[in-house]
Amino acid sequence: MPTNLPAEAKAKWIKAMQISNPYEKIIALQDFLSSVPKHKGTEKLISHVKHQIANLRREIEEREEHRKSIISKSEYTIKKEGAAQMVLVGMTKSGKSSLLKLLTNAKVKISDYPFATKKPVVGMLPYEDIAFQLVEVPSIIDEDEGIIGGARALNLIRNSDGILIVLDGANDVLKQFETIKKTLERARILIHKPRGYVQIEKRRAGAGIQVIGKVLNATVEDVKKLLLSYKINNAIIRCLGEVTIDDVEEAILENTIYKPSIVVINKMDAANVVVEDIRKVIVDIPIICTSCKNLTGIDVIGKIIFRTLEIIRVYTKKPSEKELFRKPFINKKGTTVLELAKNIHSEFYEKFSYARVWGPSAKYPGEKVGSNHVLEDGDIVEIHTK
Repeated sequence: MPTNLPAEAKAKWIKAMQISNPYEKIIALQDFLSSVPKHKGTEKLISHVKHQIANLRREIEEREEHRKSIISKSEYTIKKEGAAQMVLVGMTKSGKSSLLKLLTNAKVKISDYPFATKKPVVGMLPYEDIAFQLVEVPSIIDEDEGIIGGARALNLIRNSDGILIVLDGANDVLKQFETIKKTLERARILIHKPRGYVQIEKRRAGAGIQVIGKVLNATVEDVKKLLLSYKINNAIIRCLGEVTIDDVEEAILENTIYKPSIVVINKMDAANVVVEDIRKVIVDIPIICTSCKNLTGIDVIGKIIFRTLEIIRVYTKKPSEKELFRKPFINKKGTTVLELAKNIHSEFYEKFSYARVWGPSAKYPGEKVGSNHVLEDGDIVEIHTK
């Protein structure tokens, strides 16, 4: 991806991103494409924009199809609860509904006919002293037709914390996996963690630009200058792994997002698959073999979700008190004491003095630590302010 698009093209991209109406957005994106130089460096961008236009056209068609049936958009707006939100994605008859019901006791309609799930279904999966929110979305049809629910379902997946890819072990597992993977990739959702990855999180006005991580071939000022050229004035840029300035611009233009994923090969009681052969093809993604009929693999799902999301639980208490606050704070691995303070309340962050820590990250119980101390799962933290 080149970082020197003509000023005219950048201006047209900025204009297109400010438009929400799908009809007008298509026109603006087509205008943007007309100003993009055609060469090898822009092939991926052009392909991405064409897919975006195709998705917008599909969204328009879906709006027309469902206008009379009045399917509410709010059905696909699921408020996150618990430690994290995981979305169950799969082909029809893969056993998503049975799995959700077994794990969460959710009220799920289980049917013998295909495509029975017409809207998202939610349940809570208990794991030790926390719970994960599981959301079943309607089934993926195929690579051409995409997913039932279209853009609304894909947006729900994009906004989740991770994906449970449910495969029917009684049918061609690899074919199902490839169909699901390609469907998600068309929506710019990656399930394999890339070597270098950029997350752009837009913030409220006045917050400014914060760059977290390192860009191999550019300074922080270079990154800020690039964002400002696209009229992005307030954002957090997280650079994970080996990232270049080209990757940052690609993240601006393509909005590709990575979602930690777990493959669940279901119906193992009726399966005829060699799991080790599957693992040679599906690499870098955890695989769980389950059966809702004989309960195989059900008890490890919570543990694998916790491990895959790379989260930790941190418990807090008031100074000089023994009793802990009831709910732990859920944080990413690598979280520092100061980041925890900010998550609790801005006053703890602004007036932070030091903390005392009990648990895995402490050298001894009640160790006095500074703002850069990295926390671990199970730590108990007592924050002291100035």
